[in-house]
Amino acid sequence: MPHNVSLIETIAAALGLALVFGFVAVRMRLPALVGYLLAGVLLGPFTPGFVADAAMASQLAEIGVMLLMFGVGLHFSWDDLLAVRKIAVPGAIVQMVVATGMGMGVALWWGWEPGGALVFGLALSVASTVVLLRALEALGLLDSHTGKVAVGWLVVEDLAMVLVLVLLPPLAVWMGPGVEGSSAADAGASGGTAGGGGTALWQALGWTLLQVGGFVALMMLVGRRLFPWLLWQVARTGSRELFTLCVVSAAVGIAFGSAALFGVSFALGAFFAGMVMRESEFSHRAAQESLPLRDAFAVLFFVSVGMLFDPAVLWERPLQVLAVVAIIIVGKTLAAAALVLAFRYPLHTALTVSASLAQIGEFSFILMGLGASLGLLPPEAASLVLAGALISMALNPLLFRAIAPLQKWLLARSALARRLEQRDDPLAELPMSTDARYLARQVVLVGYGRVGRRVAQALSANDVPFVVAEQNRELVEALRKAGLAAVFGDAADPAVLIQAHIARASMLVVTTPAGVNVQPIIAAAQALNPHIETVVRGHSADEADRIAQATGSAVFMADEALAQSMSRHVLERTGMRLAAGSVPASVHHRG
Repeated sequence: MPHNVSLIETIAAALGLALVFGFVAVRMRLPALVGYLLAGVLLGPFTPGFVADAAMASQLAEIGVMLLMFGVGLHFSWDDLLAVRKIAVPGAIVQMVVATGMGMGVALWWGWEPGGALVFGLALSVASTVVLLRALEALGLLDSHTGKVAVGWLVVEDLAMVLVLVLLPPLAVWMGPGVEGSSAADAGASGGTAGGGGTALWQALGWTLLQVGGFVALMMLVGRRLFPWLLWQVARTGSRELFTLCVVSAAVGIAFGSAALFGVSFALGAFFAGMVMRESEFSHRAAQESLPLRDAFAVLFFVSVGMLFDPAVLWERPLQVLAVVAIIIVGKTLAAAALVLAFRYPLHTALTVSASLAQIGEFSFILMGLGASLGLLPPEAASLVLAGALISMALNPLLFRAIAPLQKWLLARSALARRLEQRDDPLAELPMSTDARYLARQVVLVGYGRVGRRVAQALSANDVPFVVAEQNRELVEALRKAGLAAVFGDAADPAVLIQAHIARASMLVVTTPAGVNVQPIIAAAQALNPHIETVVRGHSADEADRIAQATGSAVFMADEALAQSMSRHVLERTGMRLAAGSVPASVHHRG
């Protein structure tokens, strides 16, 4: 019996080629996304051989967008963003404005219409969260403060792009002459509201914002209570299949309902679906259960994007491709580095954040697709952006690997780099008015996260003086406003420990998260104070053994009672010291 196997052919070819090229890309130490995009290029109409069903691939890509944005919302944390808001929010906004301006400038120089130039510039201004997260995980920086700054920066970019996707359809009526009739209907079907040709721009924008506001209010007031309750009810059945089905149906259903009822984009609807699901106690399970499906459809999304790429642009428009790559890798990198340094963060943070932004990804593709459907972009725009994405993703791992040698080279040869690394920062030293009890026989507490905060509370409750060393500037500012002694900087740098008066301290307590190498911190402290006792937060048995044997530290394993047990140990040892007036030998312990 004959069957219509267009869907099966498209999925089989897309997943099969994506597996092959993704595997090759990873073996070459490139992001797997590069392989997925190349698979799409081979399946597209611009290369010989089998051509997949573009319409079918486009619908599969829509599901991929929903699940991608659902995953972003599911992992989105307001607390993490608020912790770095003073650098992430203004930094991301200014960097996007600068990058958009550069993209608009070259596009207008090429003779594009202003509307298309604006969309093109916006597409070059936003980096790929997926590429960044995988790069930070590979380097062990995801839980570091520098990693949180980079992730927070990209979260702000993602939120800004969600707003752009919402506002672009009504703006397209004013910016571009190509949105008439069916194009406007297509824009509305894709999640926006194009408005009538005679509707004033401000009326269209006002109506769009009213719809978005109504949807956001409904999700925040009702959705964040209803959907976690629903997820809990399904989890009580004990059925894994029903749980997964509930998660996926909520993601796709909310995304579709947001477009059908409120006229907002699939992306925004799916993002808020993830955000409200995060309120549930089963959010981690929801992320885990939906991950395989999200990964599969994300692959189909990237493959469908690759099908739009015409390789001929590489030899027909080489200078334009070069300009796009220069904006992504050079322009955005320099702008981000300058902004981070302007906020008085160290050179290493500036280099890491700038390398994080030297690529483009998911939102760029979504925006280019919407811009093309609204008639704003010329045919070659998608190929130029895709060429920039492929090249920047391929080079991005090399940029991350170049951070350490580049920093070393700059510090050795540039007086300016040394001044930037060791600048006169009021937060990098204790104020002259600091009480003398914090300058001798105090505890130096490195890290003020969840565990560090609990240890600090225990020390304060027992009137034990301590000084916090922390890489989060905003946190150091807040601690000083609260009357606590704190210094800003990387505790692996002896200068930071000197400012915390480590030479006269009685104990060093390190509570940094996983992925941070604590041995340089302990080595610097012991070099400045050979008799200091050290207490360290460990994250694995191997790490605990290695730290204890190398440094003689008391290492506490990360479990539910970690903060409590560390606090008890610190108080006991500090109390012994205060009573005896001498420094005992360091202890070896693993809790």
